Amino acid sequence: MEKQYFSYIRVSTTKQGDHGVSLQEQHDAIVRYAQRQNLQIVRSFDEQETAAKLGRPVFSEMLSMLKHGKASGVVIHKIDRGARNLRDWADLAELIDIGVEVHFANESLDLNTRGGRLSADIQAVVAADFIRNLREETKKGFYGRLKQGLYPICAPIGYLDRGGGQAKVPDPKMAGLVRETFDLYATGNFSLPRLVEEMYRRGLRNRRGTKVSLNGMSTMLNNPFYVGLIRIRKTGESFPGLHAPVVSKQVFDTVQWVLDGKTVVRTHKHEFPFSRMIRCTLCGCTAMAELQKGHTYYRCHTKDCDTKTMREDRIENAMAEAFAPLQLNGEEMAYVRQWFDWARSHKQERAKEELENCNLRLAQLRERLTRLTDAFLDGAIDKSLLDVRRSSLLLEEAGIKQRMHDLETGNDAAITRLEEYLELVQTASNLQKMTLPQEKRTLVKKLTSNLALSPENAVITLKTSAQLIAERSRVLSGSPNRGVPRTWDRLLKMLAKQFEHDEAVAA
Repeated sequence: MEKQYFSYIRVSTTKQGDHGVSLQEQHDAIVRYAQRQNLQIVRSFDEQETAAKLGRPVFSEMLSMLKHGKASGVVIHKIDRGARNLRDWADLAELIDIGVEVHFANESLDLNTRGGRLSADIQAVVAADFIRNLREETKKGFYGRLKQGLYPICAPIGYLDRGGGQAKVPDPKMAGLVRETFDLYATGNFSLPRLVEEMYRRGLRNRRGTKVSLNGMSTMLNNPFYVGLIRIRKTGESFPGLHAPVVSKQVFDTVQWVLDGKTVVRTHKHEFPFSRMIRCTLCGCTAMAELQKGHTYYRCHTKDCDTKTMREDRIENAMAEAFAPLQLNGEEMAYVRQWFDWARSHKQERAKEELENCNLRLAQLRERLTRLTDAFLDGAIDKSLLDVRRSSLLLEEAGIKQRMHDLETGNDAAITRLEEYLELVQTASNLQKMTLPQEKRTLVKKLTSNLALSPENAVITLKTSAQLIAERSRVLSGSPNRGVPRTWDRLLKMLAKQFEHDEAVAA
């Protein structure tokens, strides 16, 4: 019976399969060799997979069939088509040792002689070294781009590629939707599956133009690329990026808080406005919400505690009473609007002072990064701890740079947030008119620092900013604007300082 042979053809990539040493060119060379040597090829094994790593399925299948005597041998185009790692070359050598014929169409090697085997061994070692060198050079180029602040792989959702050596740019169609995704999840009211559906409805798509998967959504929300930082997930290393952020660090941090489970999204049969927000003044336990005969009650379930139950409308009445002093009259609102106009007209003076503070913080941060690197080089900390701490510091640096960008471009986030806060304060008296539990919940969270039940009543503690407004002096000023509380100017400056501090801390 005439001997039968396999042929094995490999290209590293799909693109290489179409160009260069293509599958067809290798096939033609093997056919010509088989005709010259009178070898009968009965099956061709074609594979598009790098030979630098183990686990090529087609190659492994062929080796198994040869070991079981399904053919007398195999014809391969060149040594480096069969093996560029020494383990695969050892597998081929094992076949040769048990009598399987291995031919190379482009190399005149007699593998049955000592000299032929030595020559093949040397070529296999050279092929393996070529891959190692190529890997090192690729890694150097990859890290070179990262150190330049460039992301050398495909842009994530919300960004567009501009070619090699160029920073990613926000996608005009998707960047806004990515920002909405972070904002929605930061509220703590969306589970990941619900967020996937909601953002698909709004138009968010992945690079293939299809719905973002659950895993893709989780990856997006965990990716600091959206705040200007490049993180390599495999190694945990982080690098400052040149691309423009599309999400604020404050929102990103809130999202991480929710993802870590510190804010848990739960599904309830009944949605209660103040669920898990009210504690007992006596035992400190959380009061549980219950629905009884059409009314909502908040109950302390601690045995032997004197605090029992209180109806929700009584709690709302106590809140309305606490929020009443927050209401601004018409003259106060007019003065507040006038003050915001003044503040924005003088924002350059304030921005200059805060920019100096930001530059000081940035210099301190970079000094800490240098000390951290020195500690690693001295062996005081290991690589994993270096990556964790460096990532944290780079995130902080990204926040400071974002704040500086806001100041330089006139985007005064602190003044805007203060203005929005005072508008919110005006709605506080309408708490009982709000029909959606989430609206009440959001308002109460922003205005109060503590809600508690005592045996007799509800205890409402306002946040510092709300407390300042509630306790403002009612003594009127004689000039320059008669009838306007004279403390409002000082109060607004105090509130602005507080919101600026909050922005700095968030950065």
